[in-house]
Amino acid sequence: MESERQDLVVVMAGYHDRMEEFFQANPGMGSRVAHHIRFPDYDVDELLEIARLMVDRQGYAMSDDADRALREYIEVRVQRPRFAHGRSIRNAIERARMRQATRLFDANRKLTKQDLVTIEPDDILQSTVLTDSEEGHDAEGSPQKEAGASVRP
Repeated sequence: MESERQDLVVVMAGYHDRMEEFFQANPGMGSRVAHHIRFPDYDVDELLEIARLMVDRQGYAMSDDADRALREYIEVRVQRPRFAHGRSIRNAIERARMRQATRLFDANRKLTKQDLVTIEPDDILQSTVLTDSEEGHDAEGSPQKEAGASVRP
């Protein structure tokens, strides 16, 4: 890399604490990296806005109660291990959509377009992040699968 400096850009990205561990584990690496830029974490309001944009861009909507439930979810999720900001929000939305699809399938009634595009509070509140303890969960807060075990959406 040293001989090709003028033609090479290397970007290393990661959470601040993990990048510090990386530099500590690799003596001399920190001095070879000229610029360290730290970006602040998203706050709950920003994460909620990101979620709203994702839902909207996917052609869905959230009821007012679902929006409040999502805020509650985010407030809990940011405190959990391995929270990954936008990625965790995207995963939460995908899981809420899966729970919404299951809820609508189980409804066994004629559905309206509004039914099909609206995320309701239970679609979020049934998340294991809100219903189960932290033990036995993966990086995104979902139950770890065991052989033959089923996982609710």
